[in-house]
Amino acid sequence: MTVTVEDIKAALSLVIDPNTNKDLISSKSAKNIKLDGVDVTLDVELGYPAKSQFDLIRKSVILALRNLSGIGNVSVNVSSKIVAHSVQRGIKLMPNVKNIIAVASGKGGVGKSTTAVNLALALAAEGAAVGILDADIYGPSQPMMMGISGRPETVDGKTMEPLENHGLQVSSIGFMIDPDEPMVWRGPIVTQALQQLLEQTNWRDLDYLIVDMPPGTGDVQLTLSQKVPVTGAVIVTTPQDIALLDARKGLKMFEKVGIPILGIIENMSTHICSNCGHAEAIFGEGGGQKMCQEYGVDFLGGLPLTMAIREQADSGKPTVVADPDGKIALIYKEIARKLAIKVAEKAKDMSSKFPSITIQNT
Repeated sequence: MTVTVEDIKAALSLVIDPNTNKDLISSKSAKNIKLDGVDVTLDVELGYPAKSQFDLIRKSVILALRNLSGIGNVSVNVSSKIVAHSVQRGIKLMPNVKNIIAVASGKGGVGKSTTAVNLALALAAEGAAVGILDADIYGPSQPMMMGISGRPETVDGKTMEPLENHGLQVSSIGFMIDPDEPMVWRGPIVTQALQQLLEQTNWRDLDYLIVDMPPGTGDVQLTLSQKVPVTGAVIVTTPQDIALLDARKGLKMFEKVGIPILGIIENMSTHICSNCGHAEAIFGEGGGQKMCQEYGVDFLGGLPLTMAIREQADSGKPTVVADPDGKIALIYKEIARKLAIKVAEKAKDMSSKFPSITIQNT
């Protein structure tokens, strides 16, 4: 019996992507299916970065096709293609930045900056081009967490080059001031500084720009929502009722300004004793999941409260690079994939497809 392309498609419709839970045909991930005699070649193109998953998906495809009788060699190329997705109405995308993701919390002290940097590093580890913008003008922490010192350079005298470490492009007001110098600035100057950091940094072809937001719902958040093309926001909270109270305010703020919530991350879910390994929910439990059910948003994952996360971030080598195959790094990577899938499921930005119309007097 001769195998046809339709037989191959039928077999691929039973192969489920373990990250999206969708089959390769309905998700349009299987492309360029070619049958040369009894040999099959095809591409599997994912809309999110997942370098660690390529081999698993390739093996699943080969296994499914080998079950067809009359099949010879099977060659599968798995890759990721990240595109720009829609943002708030009336705001243009930034050049060289496909997707901007705001990582926010209603209050300080919930580990938002640590979560932001590890998510950025996890996306980069999965094969994406990633940058991180430290939008906390009053308390910039990314220079220390990323282990970067020094001043940004300028080539043209108007814009600056991002500083780099661990494969990330980074911009922060912390690179331009003395670490002990307080930023005694009023709101309008702070928002202007944020816009300059964002727009006057020469980001190089980023798939994702992670914005580490300051806590609260003030001027910076308002500027970001009104003038910056944000693909979506992530809320970081702890299970504690006080943190959840403020996280709800942050979530409501993004809803009001038309920025979709991509999900909620519960930090410090359980405390793991460094001596005996005993887990205890010292901040309460289930708060993040309950909030997700309340507002109909996705729970992206929970992270334990461990000394290692704090020590690694303080040393300038966050968990994802300090212990890339460790249990906690794998949690960050899983959350990062879920986040990227949420972005991939959003409507694509079509503004580049429309021709610009110019009117001339003739």
